[in-house]
Amino acid sequence: QVQLVESGGGLVQVGGSLRLSCAASGTTSRINAIGWYRQGPGKQRELVAVISSGSSTNYADSVKGRFTISRDNAKNTVYLQMNSLKPEDTAVYYCNAKWSRWGTSYENWGQGTQVTVSS
Repeated sequence: QVQLVESGGGLVQVGGSLRLSCAASGTTSRINAIGWYRQGPGKQRELVAVISSGSSTNYADSVKGRFTISRDNAKNTVYLQMNSLKPEDTAVYYCNAKWSRWGTSYENWGQGTQVTVSS
């Protein structure tokens, strides 16, 4: 199993910045990718950004150029730097880890952290 703990959410004004952290523990050596997802009020959960074990990254079009995902392997932590925040970025942000063992794929989720962008 992989345990994930998110932190760093909060209330910020339009145009502001926040950095989210996702600390992983457990079977971290088998993680293939860690992603940030979000779920806004009345919306489905969507992928925001993902970083692979090889550090390749991918972003949703809505956050390209504003958000940056990165990782600190020594700390088993993935970060999401969010700049130029907009009201539509308001959501609960979840960390997701995809990992595999003996040919079987698994995923684990964190508990989520609330991000609110006020205008």
